[in-house]
Amino acid sequence: LASFGQATYEDRYNGCMGSNGLTSARHDVFAKYLAEKYPETFDAAVPDELVYSGSKHLSDPVPGTTLTAGQLVLSPTRTYAPVIKKLLTEMRPAIDGMIHCTGGAQTKVMHFVNNKHVIKDNLFPIPPLFDLIQKESGTPWSEMFKVFNMGHRMEIYVAPEHAQEVIDISRSFNIDARIVGRVEDAQSNRLTITTEAGTFEY
Repeated sequence: LASFGQATYEDRYNGCMGSNGLTSARHDVFAKYLAEKYPETFDAAVPDELVYSGSKHLSDPVPGTTLTAGQLVLSPTRTYAPVIKKLLTEMRPAIDGMIHCTGGAQTKVMHFVNNKHVIKDNLFPIPPLFDLIQKESGTPWSEMFKVFNMGHRMEIYVAPEHAQEVIDISRSFNIDARIVGRVEDAQSNRLTITTEAGTFEY
C-alpha cells in the first residue's frame, strides 16, 4: 500500500515520510540556518557537521511535487487503520501476514520469515521525497531501503488470487496499491529488491 498521495481520510497530499527516519531526513535535507533559528529542534550533543547539513530551506519547492521541502519532509505519518479494518473485516482468513515497514523499512519482513526468499521487483517508483533525501545526504541506495519506506509502508501477504481484492480495498480509500513481489521457499532467508536505483541483496 502506497505511503504517498492523499487518502480519502487525509486533508492534503502526503509526502510519505512516516515517523521512522524523520530526524535523519530533517538533518540531511535542511540547511544550517534552522539550527540558528530553532536551536530547540536538535540535540546539542549531536556533532555540528551532522546538524542540518543539507541545502534546502523549508520553503524551497521540490520538483515533481506541488509541495515545499518543509511540507514534503514534515507530512503527517499516514495511518492505515481504516484500510486495515476493512481488510480484516472482509478477508481476514486470506491474510497470511502484514508488515508495517518501519524500523527496518523494506527489510523489516526478514524478521518474520523462515527459509524464504522475499523478492520485491515491482515497487512503486521512488517518490520525490526519497530522491531528495538521497541526493542531499549521499546515502547509498541500498541503505535507503533499510531506513526509509521508499514509497510503501504497509505490506499485506496473501495468495496471488487474493491480491486484487487487497488492491481494490486500498484504492477505495484512494491509496494506491500493487503487487510488489513474491515469496519463494529457500534454504535460508534472503531479500532481493530490484528498482530503478539498482538491485540489492539483504
